[in-house]
Amino acid sequence: MNTVYLNSFINKAKKEETRTPRIVRVGVIQHSIAISTDKPITEQRQGIFEKIRYIIETAGDEGVNILCLQEAWSMPFAFCTREKQPWCEFAESVHNGPSSQFLKEFATKYGMVIISPILERDETHGDTIWNTAVVINELGNVIGKHRKNHIPRVGDFNESTYYFEGNTGHPVFETKFGKIAINICYGRHHPLNWLMFGINGAEIVFNPSATVAGLSEHLWGVEARNAAIANSYFTCAINRVGTEIFPNEFTSGDGKSAHREFGHFYGSSYITAPDGTRTPGLSRIRDGLLIAQLDLNLCRQIKDKWGFTMTQRLNLYAESLNNAGKHDFQPQIVKNN
Repeated sequence: MNTVYLNSFINKAKKEETRTPRIVRVGVIQHSIAISTDKPITEQRQGIFEKIRYIIETAGDEGVNILCLQEAWSMPFAFCTREKQPWCEFAESVHNGPSSQFLKEFATKYGMVIISPILERDETHGDTIWNTAVVINELGNVIGKHRKNHIPRVGDFNESTYYFEGNTGHPVFETKFGKIAINICYGRHHPLNWLMFGINGAEIVFNPSATVAGLSEHLWGVEARNAAIANSYFTCAINRVGTEIFPNEFTSGDGKSAHREFGHFYGSSYITAPDGTRTPGLSRIRDGLLIAQLDLNLCRQIKDKWGFTMTQRLNLYAESLNNAGKHDFQPQIVKNN
């Protein structure tokens, strides 16, 4: 398929007397897989590498400062098959795996930060597997990682066969180009997940995803946009494209007949500013690169305007949430006697 390139400008922040503009060029990439899923693992991965190489180079040539790829970008989204082999062979080291090695070249060449969501193999802790986003800085160094906090158990998307909820909290990475965080896929359905990245100081939160038509498309344009407004930061929603067909049939436990694919990944990646303005979305069917120029000063300007941070009552919520997590919790309901 052809690749769509889209340059966009989010509303500029107002000029300030005490701060200079903090202009950042952000890029997000959506793409389909490169070859059929019955080919050898190394060929599938290399095919994806070659497929998106020129898209990354285009982002670099366009002066992108921070680039984010889609969830599990270097493999098919095979988790719905619930087969351990051969798909677990895509799992790789955060620091030395083929995906990190491939992207470090571009990070140093173009001086940009790259977010690489992969299937992680944690050799330190018994070869366990995680759904992880790796952050590579402009010097080609891995500065950290974040593991997916919320794991879906919805129809085909029962990913707990491979990995459980992450244990890295809500890290915010302070980079040369701003403070960034990654809310991986299903975490976008959880407002408190978005909230915690904001509490930790994020200015841009990326949401690398893999979601299909008929399941979530009616929510797609709403959730990341709402999060940007509620938390006074920029959000970048990224979804893969294409229909991935697997060698063996699988069932989803919801009464549907056995099938070899689980629907069309509808792309439609977009970026939203803290004032609620957003870019157009990328294509539903084609690979794409979306670039947006942001002024991070807008984050604080919106906080000053709306006062959401000042009025959010964290102590009140903390007490209520602590009580709600107890086994003897009783909802605060005033009954009509």
